[in-house]
Order: sequence, then structure tokens, then C-alpha cells
Amino acid sequence: MIYRAYDRKPDPILLRTLGRQARRRGIFLLVAGDDSAARCLCVGGMHLPEYRLKTPSTEHMFDRSRRARPDLIVTAAAHSEHAIIAAARAGVDAVLISPVFPTESHPGAPVLGIVRFARLATVARRTGLDVYALGGMTSELARRLRGTGTTGIAGISLW
Repeated sequence: MIYRAYDRKPDPILLRTLGRQARRRGIFLLVAGDDSAARCLCVGGMHLPEYRLKTPSTEHMFDRSRRARPDLIVTAAAHSEHAIIAAARAGVDAVLISPVFPTESHPGAPVLGIVRFARLATVARRTGLDVYALGGMTSELARRLRGTGTTGIAGISLW
């Protein structure tokens, strides 16, 4: 589960509550947008938006967080091969490749489709990254991703 806090500092009480609930369900809570919050023991890791991969200091950008939390999981959004390679160079654990299918959260946005998603997933796996498909997910569409090498799926309205 990714808590997106791009425009504000996450509430520590809310993070602890979400972290407790996530752990009870066997889910990792990742925080997007706030590196310091990811060091909180109630959080399983951090998620980087793609634009953070394009900064000059991308490599080792979260070393301080990983030193504090060696078990920290780091994921990144990726919409292209370039972003996947940048994510691998930065040392993230997994990428969320999107949007695979049309999605209500981004109406009218261009989608990858299964063939382009599979090609990007192959690039990611070759760099050692786990791959999660995001965008327009339903259980039926998720079944269509079999054989693409995806580790799992992610969703917003899916849940």
C-alpha cells in the first residue's frame, strides 16, 4: 500500500495507524513523497515518483534511509524504458509500470497495453527489478498479464 504525500508532510499518527493495520494484513506500507517518513519503523518503505529518478542525485538518493533501515523497500513509478533504467541505477527494489490499461484516475491518458507493458517488464527484470502493473486493473485484466513477467498488480480504484 502506498501512502501518497507529495504535497504535505504525512501525519505521524496516521502513519502509525496505517502501518499497524497494514502489518496485521501482511501488507507493506510505503510512503511516497517524504523520505524522512520512510525511516519510521511503522513504514515498510518508500515510493519514488518518476520525476525523482530524473534528478542528478538519483543514484544513492535514499542511502541515508537505507542506512537507518536496511529492511527498507524502495519502489519507483516508471512509464518508459529510460525511467526503468534510471530506477535500476538508483538501486530501487521494484517498479510500478503504468498505465497498462485505461484508468479512471487518469481519464484519456495514453496507455501501454499488454505488449508494450511486457516489453518494459522484460527490461525491468533484466536489470534485476521486480515489476508491478498499474493502471485500469481488474481481476479479469490482471489475468491477461500472465506470462508478461509481472510480479504483481497495483491499483487505486481496484481496492
